[in-house]
Amino acid sequence: MPARDKSAVVAETRDVMDVSGAPIEPPTDGEIARITHDVVVELKTVYDPEIPTDIYELGLIYKVELEDDRTLLVDMTLTAPGCPVAGEMPIWVQEACQRVEGIRRVEVSMVFDPPWTPDRMSEEARLELNML
Repeated sequence: MPARDKSAVVAETRDVMDVSGAPIEPPTDGEIARITHDVVVELKTVYDPEIPTDIYELGLIYKVELEDDRTLLVDMTLTAPGCPVAGEMPIWVQEACQRVEGIRRVEVSMVFDPPWTPDRMSEEARLELNML
C-alpha cells in the first residue's frame, strides 16, 4: 500500500476540526431566538453589488435552518442565474453567518426553484428601490 501524502492527511484533519467555540449540545429555545435574530442582522450586511439593497430584504434567502448539531443550513438564490457574483455570494453569506456566536458550521446551498421574482422583496426593499 503506497504511503499517504502528508498534505492529504492535513486536509482531512482540517475538514473535521471545529474552531467555532460553539457548544456541542443542541441549542435551547432562547439560543435559537438569539441566533435567528443575529443571523438576520448578519445577512443584512450582504448586498447584491448591482442592487443597493441587502439580500435578506431582496428575498434572496429562501430558508435558514439550525440543526441540533448547530449546523446552520441556508438556501439562497440570485436575482438571475447568470449573476456575475454567483460564485462569490454564497461565500459572503457563509462568512456573514459564521460571525454569529453559537453556530458550529454553515452550509449555503444555491437554489433556483422557485425562481426569484420581485414579489419576494420586502416593503423596505421596494421603498429603498422606489418601487412602491
